[in-house]
Amino acid sequence: MAQWHSLQQLDSAYLQKVDELYFGEDFPMAVRHYLSSWIESQDWEKASRDVSVASILFQNLLENLDIQYSRFGQESESFLLQHNFRSFKQNFQATYQDNPREMAFIISKLLMEEKNILNAVLLAQEVQNLQVQPNPMETESQQDVQKKILELKSKVLDMEHHVKSLEEQQDEFDFKYKTHNLEGHTEQERKEEMRVLQDLLNKLNESRKNLLVGIQNILAIADALLVSLVREELVDWRRRQQKACIGAPENVCLNQLEQWFTVNAECLFHLKKILKKLEELCAKVTYDGDPFKTERPALQKRVDQLLTDLLQSAFVVESQPTIPLGKGPLALRTNVQFSVKTRLLVKIPEMNHLMKVTAMIDKDVQQVRGYRRFNILGTNSKALNMAESTSGSMVAEFRHLTLKEQKAGCGGKGSNDGALSVTEELHIISFEALFERHGLSVKLQASTLPVVIISNSSQQQSAWASVLWFNMLCTDPKGLSFFSSSPVATWPQLSEMLSWQFLSVTKRGLNKEQLRMLAEKLFGRQLSYENCRLPWARFSKENFQNNNFSFWAWIDGIRTLVKSYLEDLWNEGYIMGFVSKGKEKTLLKKQQHGTFLLRFSESCKDGAITFSWVDHFSNGKSNVRTVQPFTKNDLSQIPFVEILRNFQILVDENVPENPLKFLYPNIPKDDALWKYYAENDADGENPYKKYIKTKLIIVTSDKSNDVQSAQSTDTINDSLATPDCPGDALPQSTGCATQNEEAPPVTEAMQLTPSDELVNDPWLSNIFPQNHIDLDNTDFFHQDLDDNSVYPVGIDSSSIEDHPFTSEFFCSNPLPTPVTAVTTPTHFNAVGYDQSPLLLHY
Repeated sequence: MAQWHSLQQLDSAYLQKVDELYFGEDFPMAVRHYLSSWIESQDWEKASRDVSVASILFQNLLENLDIQYSRFGQESESFLLQHNFRSFKQNFQATYQDNPREMAFIISKLLMEEKNILNAVLLAQEVQNLQVQPNPMETESQQDVQKKILELKSKVLDMEHHVKSLEEQQDEFDFKYKTHNLEGHTEQERKEEMRVLQDLLNKLNESRKNLLVGIQNILAIADALLVSLVREELVDWRRRQQKACIGAPENVCLNQLEQWFTVNAECLFHLKKILKKLEELCAKVTYDGDPFKTERPALQKRVDQLLTDLLQSAFVVESQPTIPLGKGPLALRTNVQFSVKTRLLVKIPEMNHLMKVTAMIDKDVQQVRGYRRFNILGTNSKALNMAESTSGSMVAEFRHLTLKEQKAGCGGKGSNDGALSVTEELHIISFEALFERHGLSVKLQASTLPVVIISNSSQQQSAWASVLWFNMLCTDPKGLSFFSSSPVATWPQLSEMLSWQFLSVTKRGLNKEQLRMLAEKLFGRQLSYENCRLPWARFSKENFQNNNFSFWAWIDGIRTLVKSYLEDLWNEGYIMGFVSKGKEKTLLKKQQHGTFLLRFSESCKDGAITFSWVDHFSNGKSNVRTVQPFTKNDLSQIPFVEILRNFQILVDENVPENPLKFLYPNIPKDDALWKYYAENDADGENPYKKYIKTKLIIVTSDKSNDVQSAQSTDTINDSLATPDCPGDALPQSTGCATQNEEAPPVTEAMQLTPSDELVNDPWLSNIFPQNHIDLDNTDFFHQDLDDNSVYPVGIDSSSIEDHPFTSEFFCSNPLPTPVTAVTTPTHFNAVGYDQSPLLLHY
């Protein structure tokens, strides 16, 4: 009813379209009107595809027609409508009885066309609002610029009329002056003629003065406009471009600036023609004290200077240098092609392909010991043209430039032996062009933002850190010595930039809670972080939280992981991500059994993600468990969503069960993740299992299979909590461990024994000598930098994959609860964790 009601409120023009929609006899407008509520509540689109649904709706339609027919019978003035509805029913039965899907298709199409009419009305209203009201996104200065533009154009047009009027006035004076002595006149008549001529000359002189005053006023407006464009709008655009280079969602479109620069230039060029016209008028008629002689040259010089300043400012670098597959612009690599685009913000069609732009690097940089020098290879000269721009702008795009480091003396390669590292050394690529038109010759120059030049892909992360730090804090586009004494960053500046890093590669930045957690890691727990400051070294050089990598390396690894493997979950907001272990426990223990959350590892340089869940016991206690983090190597083999979907542990009676029930805070797991699940193939297996040949192996506790007594005196970590995983940490694929001398001894050796069906398998006999693994062999243990616990690591996957392995292995453990583990195709890991049943897969 709502849609039909909205259509009835439209004006006559749109109501006419509605009338045309129901002009035929396929579906009468009267039926649409009286049955509107019922019609709009049905799924006609589905019925058009399903004959059974269409048949049901067709019968319901006939019933509704009968009901409405009966209602008309109770109203004395509805005889005609009653007759019409009887005819409608008969027509529907004759037309659609055998093909109800056709009727459903017609109604579905009509409803869609109605929506299109309503959308057209809304669009027209929005356009009208935009035309009537100022753009709310425009700043006060932009509105001021627009007013000056309109005023300048109006004044120049008025000046055209003044010049024509002045020319007519001068022609009149010139004609009368040249003809006043041709015929004989009396003395009195000659005096009268001279008086008339003098009056004409006085008026001409006054008109010339007024015209020059008008030109001065126009120049004042043009000057003020240029100041606004160059010192405010262009500066603001350059800062937006800086921020956009490091991921900020800024508008860096130049079309509006180009329009303003072009109008200003056109007005100044027009004024230049007017001054040329005044010079011609002065050549025809001049006199003592002629203002054209005394004032016009100064005005001409001022116009030329304004044009020079405008053109020089209008030449910009629209797209900063970028290499393919890089982390972002301004981080370049030697011998790798990069692209960059320049643009002249003044459209001059006559200059298309006439202005040559030449690229060079470090043109005005002084020679400093240790400062590397480079040559630009490739086609470094190109003409400004309008063909490379969809909007007809004057651009020159260089797509195949390459940097090559110059050799130092004695034939050796250049080297950086200064105080700055290679990734802190800044360089500038500049472009030059020459504008020559209307007697004006202007040298144009534009420069890129400082670039970092590396020679190896391993330096890319550090190079991008330098790009981020410079463009976050420095507004001087030529501050090449920035890193000699780099300023500190405030937390508001840093937090904004960090959020941009995720927003630039996904659809979501960092929220306040995630930023607060990062601030706590950097500065400790505080009431407010507004005044906290971070130096450059702590951001990119010093080890972060006793790890062997920096804060930025940690963030960048997570950013890359999210971009490559976790973007869908991140965009949905399902990944809490940055949350401390203490906060994690506090959050989960308040939730229902099986609630889990997703967070990033705090101790993995290249980025890793883990999940933790809460178990509630009958005694009222709770336990938060965490699996060992999954790295990009793991996620490249199995999608993270499938890991969450298929993760299992062993519960009572060795029954596998997925403990993950609700995504924090209380979203049923399948409701949150179902649309990202891999579709089942014809054999009921997930496609990803085919190409990675995944097998599932369950490790459980079974004392009946203890074929040998304990012989090991090795010790394992009793706490079993890794530095990254609070509570009972459950390891996954590539995790290894180191022996912990402070852990209590184990009273019974862990044994990995094949089940009864596989004891006599010769393939297993080669792998499991004496049907068990000797834990006294210290070579059987691996060390993991992120884990202080001990667990045995065994069989190479190459041996396992060659065997048609279909049964189960069991891990004998003195602990009362089943123990399981998780592996990848890289290793077969048998892992012992206290009261921590896990799925083992590889």
